[in-house]
Amino acid sequence: MRLERLRAEVRAIVASGKDPAAVLPFGVDALDGRLAGGGLADAGLHEAAAASCGYSDDAAATLFLAGIAGRRAGEKGMVLWIVSRRDLFAPGLALAGLPPERLLVAEAGRDADVLAVMEEGLRHGALAAVVGEVGRAGLTETRRLQLAAEEGGTMALMLRRWRKADPLAEPSTAITRWRIGPAPSVPLPTAGVGPPCWTVELARQRGGPGFSLIMEACDAQGRLALPALSPHRPDQAGGEWRRAA
Repeated sequence: MRLERLRAEVRAIVASGKDPAAVLPFGVDALDGRLAGGGLADAGLHEAAAASCGYSDDAAATLFLAGIAGRRAGEKGMVLWIVSRRDLFAPGLALAGLPPERLLVAEAGRDADVLAVMEEGLRHGALAAVVGEVGRAGLTETRRLQLAAEEGGTMALMLRRWRKADPLAEPSTAITRWRIGPAPSVPLPTAGVGPPCWTVELARQRGGPGFSLIMEACDAQGRLALPALSPHRPDQAGGEWRRAA
């Protein structure tokens, strides 16, 4: 009991300087302007799943969360990533804004173990973000993660793995739920391959409608961008975004 009280006191001290209403914006008006809070709630649960069970879709969803976690960590914070299988590629995460020095990796084979480690990391309060990979997590489990994120003032990011069915079909209390997949690159004016693009779909959000956009993939700072010829870009208002052949 004494140890638990000490842990609670440490968590309270760490979380005392955190604003529970704070958000992490994407820095892109086309995204932030459609999010109910103007960004992702710092102390909240957010989920992402691949648009399909394909490897390229899974990679896009993984890097999408890596970019968010990297921006949340900034230059000093640490991210705890709980894996369900050994397929994290550190150079790829770094190119999406999450360098190795900001990353702690824990391995847990079962969904129940992943969720337990996530909850403990969130309640600790000293991490910038906690990422967990799961196949199944119901209303009870996601509610516990949301409460732990609020208690620790820590962002919870859940990568929903495909297991025969759409992982976002399962009910959840997450504040936002995203579906991510690759999209054709924007054609360049000269020969070559343009920046990688994703279809970024907000399947559900608390307090607002969903939407879907084509975005350039995360850069080394974890930032998304609108494609160069997107009609949503202020400097391309009269342009037409074209898909590459």
